[in-house]
Amino acid sequence: MNFRKIFILIFLTYICNIPILFAKEINIYSHRQPFLINPFLEAFTKETGIKTNVVYATKGLAQRLKAEGKNSPADVILTVDIGRLYIYEDMDLLAEINSPILDQNIPVHLKSKRNTWFGLSKRSRIIATSKERVKENDILRVEDLAKPKWKGKICSRPGSHVYNRALMASVIAEYGVEKAEEWATGLVSNLARRPQGNDRAQVKGIYEGLCDIAIINNYYFGKLKYSEDPVQREWAKSMRLTFPNQEEGDRGAHINISGGGVAKHSKNKESAIKLLEFLSNSKSQKMYSEINFEYPVNVKVEPSEELVSWGNFREHKISIEKIAQLSIDAQKIIDRVGW
Repeated sequence: MNFRKIFILIFLTYICNIPILFAKEINIYSHRQPFLINPFLEAFTKETGIKTNVVYATKGLAQRLKAEGKNSPADVILTVDIGRLYIYEDMDLLAEINSPILDQNIPVHLKSKRNTWFGLSKRSRIIATSKERVKENDILRVEDLAKPKWKGKICSRPGSHVYNRALMASVIAEYGVEKAEEWATGLVSNLARRPQGNDRAQVKGIYEGLCDIAIINNYYFGKLKYSEDPVQREWAKSMRLTFPNQEEGDRGAHINISGGGVAKHSKNKESAIKLLEFLSNSKSQKMYSEINFEYPVNVKVEPSEELVSWGNFREHKISIEKIAQLSIDAQKIIDRVGW
């Protein structure tokens, strides 16, 4: 395209309000596995024409972004767990953005006070129990996991994992450090084995009879239930899922988020914001629910039929930012009790 044509397009835009469309693309730094976000990115490109390039890593992306500084190619950060999101804010790596769409779609307790990061889906930390060896309603609260009757019955991944650290922070928020440590001490004394593996491994432990109870994120149940591996489907059949702290007057089940923000030095902030807005709209929120077995953050969007079949639950509506702020105290307790 020569300069004369560019001038004509600019002139027409100014006089006739005709938009100029340039091919655009954005670069994403993602802690989320590609197969989990590719369907969303493909739909985004189809709708907007904006191409997406993804750098995926399980760790080290925040440090990379910090080292790159103003020369970073990153436009959007996508990750799971409030603790990981908060690291980006704490390192001053995210831009403050103004988006009425995000303000409308995302509840206040699931986003940054400075509008630097936004929750895009919810996951609940639930209690999985053996259908054969634990009676229904025997465990109703997270606090119940510390009761002596469950000694040698619980499987868990390490407490230092971000999912369990956030759960620990939620207990601190409710009771304070001293009582939270008492709970954690009781929990650890009830472990059937040394903390190990991921959430799938805990359900496997129930199936194999190594333990009767496990702490997992809700979406693992869906992934196991519809796994291509028939053995994993059997694991899911062996367990019952419980959303804890649901009785009247109780605080509700602990939730965490997947989320994202715009890189501070993004060269394509407008397109980056469009992606976050797209991920918060009804189309994407339904996809989170149907594909990933995660709950919508957008209150206008109902969970999928599959999620509804697992039962309704009330969430603990503490500011998710508070959970992040308590993560250091949570890790100290985890280290002291040996979780």
